[in-house]
Amino acid sequence: MREGSLEPPTRHPIAWQDPSYTDPGAIEAELTRVFDICHGCRRCFNLCDSFPRLFDLVDESPTQELDGVDTKDFKSVVDACTLCDMCFLTKCPYVPPHEFDLDFPHLMLRYRAMEAKQGAVSFADKQLAATDRNGVLASLVAPVANWATARGNTSVGPVLRSAAGLHPDAELPKYAGQSFVNLSAATPVVNRDAPGFGRKAVLYATCFVNFNTPNVGMETRAVLAHNGVETEVVHPSCCGMPLLEQGRIEDVARNAASVAAELKPWIDKGYDVIALVPSCALMLKFEWPLILPDDPQVKLLSQSTFDISEYIVGIARKEGLTPGLEKIDGTLTVHMACHARAQNMGQKAAEMLRLLPEAQVKVIERCSGHGGSWGFKAEHFDTAIKVGRPVARQAAQNGAGFVMSECPLAGVHIAQGIEKLGGDAPKPQLVTHPVQLLARAYGLSAD
Repeated sequence: MREGSLEPPTRHPIAWQDPSYTDPGAIEAELTRVFDICHGCRRCFNLCDSFPRLFDLVDESPTQELDGVDTKDFKSVVDACTLCDMCFLTKCPYVPPHEFDLDFPHLMLRYRAMEAKQGAVSFADKQLAATDRNGVLASLVAPVANWATARGNTSVGPVLRSAAGLHPDAELPKYAGQSFVNLSAATPVVNRDAPGFGRKAVLYATCFVNFNTPNVGMETRAVLAHNGVETEVVHPSCCGMPLLEQGRIEDVARNAASVAAELKPWIDKGYDVIALVPSCALMLKFEWPLILPDDPQVKLLSQSTFDISEYIVGIARKEGLTPGLEKIDGTLTVHMACHARAQNMGQKAAEMLRLLPEAQVKVIERCSGHGGSWGFKAEHFDTAIKVGRPVARQAAQNGAGFVMSECPLAGVHIAQGIEKLGGDAPKPQLVTHPVQLLARAYGLSAD
């Protein structure tokens, strides 16, 4: 057996339908095996809070080895995992095909699947994960919903946040009054003179762009039309990432089968599929095929899906972008979202920004700390801010200009981290997604 793993990491299908998958004894045995390897390596000490928690448990135990740790304390390690996949993809030398066969994030997922089967997912968490329902309802009363959930609301805000288990200081996403799907009824004119003319793509809106940031979708569509791409917009349902975080794999499988079936006719007609949020692209490309490995429609969708930054860089490389991009003044600080990195496609957001004339692009490749809904929670928010502080500090040091992440939640979290750093120096302006700067450079921005 060789030390370390030089081959690309591979993943096994998730055996969620096998009764042993959620067997408490089998899970405890696997946690013990994996945690002992992690304790002996400690390469991931600075990735997230799971590993410091694990190593503190070991170091503070009577034996200073894993055998001195009460297995009941393993849950604290599981609870700190945000399923970012960075340990699996960037740090761990023992991932498959190595003989140790170590997949830390998917083991955390397995533990949560056991908890979900035992009914341990709270009512409040289940409601937070109902993103489509929440989006539909909140959009109907967007001004009221945004007022009620605002950080500075001291009337109903504390009651709502307490009931949902959310930290009083966490900046929560705002809702739009019109969904991206509704706004997309007005189809942009496709530039027939563009080098990329002839491409067709269906935009998987994702629940976040659909209900929270439809401007990202509209500006993406404008940029693509200007570059000759005919687009349609669909949102059959959420990709299920919030459900996956809770271990509700059967519900994720249901969403995957439904969305894949609805998108198949578009793929059959020659359309590419573009996901507008990296977590959703990751689900379609990689997680769904591991959950439903025998579903041909899920496999087809996986092979046909692109992240938006990846797609635009692909146009630039293969056909070339439509001329006319203007310079954007200021430093462009881009945070590489973990779920963008987990797609193993390179720094596509940074590559896209470098297509702008004389662009001053600075890249941050480190966890922002937010971890989806994890970072909003009362018990995790302070840790999320601590984990993301180096990112916020680096972004602030880059000075005035723009700061952005492909992950909309990460961007808001970074901006809040910069705010907490204080100081009188000029702060960068938050941009929800890097593609919006292309829209601005083309004169297509909604602003």
